Amino acid sequence: MRFFLALISCASIIAASSASAETRVFIIANQADGYGVDQCLAKGETCGAQIARTYCQSRDFAQASAFRRVDPDEITGSVPKSGANCSHGHCDEYVAITCQR
Repeated sequence: MRFFLALISCASIIAASSASAETRVFIIANQADGYGVDQCLAKGETCGAQIARTYCQSRDFAQASAFRRVDPDEITGSVPKSGANCSHGHCDEYVAITCQR
């Protein structure tokens, strides 16, 4: 019986801690800035980690758990399909940054 109560207690603690952790994915336009920041984020390179973390912190999140390039076809409803945002041989790219509290 003690084992069963301990198991329930442990499960309650785990459930409470997961409920307090908030995760949100932000989709942002990945625009070339001349410094290579866009490539760090889009390619998931380590140089993009600080950029992603700063982005999350600017939105009151503690950390960035992931960042990657997102194909416009993966995004539903709010972003034009691939090729729709191209001008002068340059097409908009998007990056997903996952932030956690």
